[in-house]
Amino acid sequence: MEQQQRDGDGGAAEADIERLPADLLAHVLSLLPTFRDLSMAGGVSRRWRRAVERSLASRRRLSFAGQRTGDDTAARLVRAAVNLRDLDISRSCWGCQITDEGLIKISSADCVGNLTSISLWGLAGITDKGVVQLVSRAYSLQHLNIGGTFITDESLNAVANSCTNLKSIILWSCRHVTEAGLVALVNKCRRLECINVGGMRVPPESFVGLLSISPALRIRSIPQILNAGVQVS
Repeated sequence: MEQQQRDGDGGAAEADIERLPADLLAHVLSLLPTFRDLSMAGGVSRRWRRAVERSLASRRRLSFAGQRTGDDTAARLVRAAVNLRDLDISRSCWGCQITDEGLIKISSADCVGNLTSISLWGLAGITDKGVVQLVSRAYSLQHLNIGGTFITDESLNAVANSCTNLKSIILWSCRHVTEAGLVALVNKCRRLECINVGGMRVPPESFVGLLSISPALRIRSIPQILNAGVQVS
């Protein structure tokens, strides 16, 4: 009898949830703490899957930092977030395992052309192949963090050619980027206000050339200035 009562109570609770208006169900699901939970919720029923899609469609910011997220899951969620403006898929201590394949899949999402901020901080599994594909469609990009990755001048050239509205970029410890890549970036991204070059292998005196192109440019984290008069903030 008690078991039947519990089953009956559970059925009633389930029925109550199913009677929630679609917008309210989408809001409730948006409160789930992890994208893994959100992905699992989408598997409950067609109605819940549509609610998850509606929840994602309303998001302006999506962060995978601290989540155990792979290529397919990240791409699926980004494709559903049609109004996205801020995408953070930085690697954290828990390991966001995004690779070039994931970036290529994400690059096909409708929202990419409207993104104003992208962070790929510390993603050791990405190279120019994935980054070029992504930034080449991010025409509205204003802020980019690709610090701690293994990109080269090829990625910077793609940014320079496609992201002309760029205002800030973090290149911390991007040791395969050269002075030529930085010059191409500053030459074409005329709205660039700030660049972080800490941990790079570019000689400090090379930054004088960047300031000759853009005198107001703020160059951060220069380890040592060799009689260069470089503006540091």
